[in-house]
Amino acid sequence: MKFLDQAKIYIRSGDGGAGCVSFRREKFIEFGGPDGGDGGRGGDVWVECVNGLNTLIDYRYQQHFKAQKGQHGMGKNRTGAKGDDAVLKVPAGTQIFAEDNETLLADITEVGQRVLLARGGNGGFGNAYFTSSTNRAPRRANPGLEGQEQWIWLRLKLIADAGLVGLPNAGKSTFLATVTAAKPKIADYPFTTLHPNLGVVRSDSREFVLADIPGLIEGAHEGAGLGDRFLGHVERCRVLLHLVDGSGEHAGKDYKTIRNELAAYGHGLDEKEEIVALSKTDTLDEETLKQQKARLKRASGKEPMVLSSATHSGVKEVLRAVLKVIDASVEAEKEANTEEVKEWHP
Repeated sequence: MKFLDQAKIYIRSGDGGAGCVSFRREKFIEFGGPDGGDGGRGGDVWVECVNGLNTLIDYRYQQHFKAQKGQHGMGKNRTGAKGDDAVLKVPAGTQIFAEDNETLLADITEVGQRVLLARGGNGGFGNAYFTSSTNRAPRRANPGLEGQEQWIWLRLKLIADAGLVGLPNAGKSTFLATVTAAKPKIADYPFTTLHPNLGVVRSDSREFVLADIPGLIEGAHEGAGLGDRFLGHVERCRVLLHLVDGSGEHAGKDYKTIRNELAAYGHGLDEKEEIVALSKTDTLDEETLKQQKARLKRASGKEPMVLSSATHSGVKEVLRAVLKVIDASVEAEKEANTEEVKEWHP
């Protein structure tokens, strides 16, 4: 298994160490008094976003993560050592949900981001803490507090600038292999792609990340085929590149099938910027190409682009169109952030 985008794990922070009951006992010191130290704090559980990961496969083989307990206090006013933290390393785009798999606890989007999931228990007080003017020799100490524990869900949503959508065998994997160094599985049967693939596209001295997900079929939102569970990986994309197989029976119907599944999935996917392209045009004669292009134009309401990954015809034009939408999205985001800053600092 190369790709895993969801995992359920158990986390527990460390218990605090117990305080110590101790009295100073030295030669020539008749009333040394209490000198019991406090217990150490238990370790915390953190999640950290690191570079170089694009899957949660590590959490398939280990599901329990526990931070170290704090050490007990000791005599001579020695405080116990703090327990070591447990750090969960995840790729960018990981979301953390509570055990109900609905309550969002954290959304990890940037490398270096750290989020505290469970705080370690405080250490107990030693008997030296309880010394007062009226109680010169206390014989009590507190136990450490227990750590926090819970089951959580890790759910990965790949971060890419553009996402490929379409029916099975629409040419998505072939397009990805053509424009990037990625090597997805390519074959002449449906559902060749079983897990999402990422590739870095270089076009006109520019780069952007392109995501390819398994193909959708009618009824995917009800579990047909591979279902729509992989659509989460294009939720963060700035633009969708919708490939429609030109060698199919009806390009317009194929387009509407995917649009209906995007709308049924929700999360704003059907509202994202979309570039429509007719693929595999090298296999079509001029009359069929004209007919399929007209059908696709009627269905989408926009002029479709035409490409062939096999002959590289129209590929550069499609990439430039994708870059144009990405740049516009980045500029709009910058303007929105600028307006927000102005509101806070009039």
